[in-house]
Amino acid sequence: MDDLAADLTTYLAQTRDEQIELLRRLVVAESPSLVPAAQDEIMGILEGELQGVDLEVEHVPGEQSGGHLLARPKSIGGTGTQLLVGHCDTVWPLGTLEQRPVAIRDGRMTGPGVYDMKAGLTQIIFALRALREVGTPPALQPLVFVNSDEEIGSRESREHVQALARVVDRALVLEPSLGPSGKLKTARKGSGRFTLTVKGRAAHAGLDPDAGASAILELSFLIQKLFALNDGDRGISVNVGMIDGGLRPNVIAPNSSAIVDVRVLHQEDVAPVEAAIRNLQPSTPGVEIEVEGRMGRPPLGHNERNGTLWDLAQRCGGALGIELDQGTAGGGSDGNYTSLYTATLDGLGAVGDGAHAEHEYVEIAPTIERTALLALLLASPQ
Repeated sequence: MDDLAADLTTYLAQTRDEQIELLRRLVVAESPSLVPAAQDEIMGILEGELQGVDLEVEHVPGEQSGGHLLARPKSIGGTGTQLLVGHCDTVWPLGTLEQRPVAIRDGRMTGPGVYDMKAGLTQIIFALRALREVGTPPALQPLVFVNSDEEIGSRESREHVQALARVVDRALVLEPSLGPSGKLKTARKGSGRFTLTVKGRAAHAGLDPDAGASAILELSFLIQKLFALNDGDRGISVNVGMIDGGLRPNVIAPNSSAIVDVRVLHQEDVAPVEAAIRNLQPSTPGVEIEVEGRMGRPPLGHNERNGTLWDLAQRCGGALGIELDQGTAGGGSDGNYTSLYTATLDGLGAVGDGAHAEHEYVEIAPTIERTALLALLLASPQ
């Protein structure tokens, strides 16, 4: 492993400028999730690069998304398979690049989507290219899946991700690492979204207030019940992030609503938390409550198979002279889905900071080290 680690490090150091140029091209190809046609350019770049490492590329069309790419070897052998997962969509609208163009300064690259997660896509390409150039094939046949709707919940792509996870031996997720220290993500909270609608009864607030039933008053009680579900020790977070309601200041409110974000760290807490939200009862006479929504992404938790993959990453890191640490992310990824079915290691992407933030950046040298880590993982049997 040590000799291969040295060869990979040398190759990736020699191709530093090529890696930066590919990443620049990907960032310049703006690709917001909510503009499906905007995915065409970046998918064209990725298709060419994946074909360049001897993979066959299939474009999986989307109905409301920009579709997805699935790349596989031209012939699958009997050595088993491993899945590399990434996404090409970003949270940034078209035109963001005009305000925040790609820049390199003091060893950092900045630009919309550079950290989350176009650097991770660059790592996939160059990890596979590095193994080919040093003459070491991946230990398991690589499948690459890149979707264009991860930032909006993988609504169309999740079934493809789960289908692939069911048949591979392990999944390596190229989401960015956890914070500037570069921790790998060995756990992620599951997430859900719920909408509460309260229906009351309108009345004149001055002439006949007792004839009304205030939906806003009821919503205030419900919000307190929802916040009472928070449990930091269990990793449960419930946040009422948006509220709406009422007609006019002088009318008892006949309607109100709230949108609720829920995060759960342990799978065994999913059903009880969901049941608690669905079973909320009104405190105000004359009002009704409707609850819509569900828990979406399941938690990515600690288990034996994920732990084995983390141990392998540590050994690979040792061969490269990289000290790795692990952490838990509050946000979800497609790794939450793959972990249901196969060994999963997340956060193998860029070292940097600022996902979904204007200061988004990638540390170039540590990220190239992570490309070497990915390549060594790909070459190492379980």
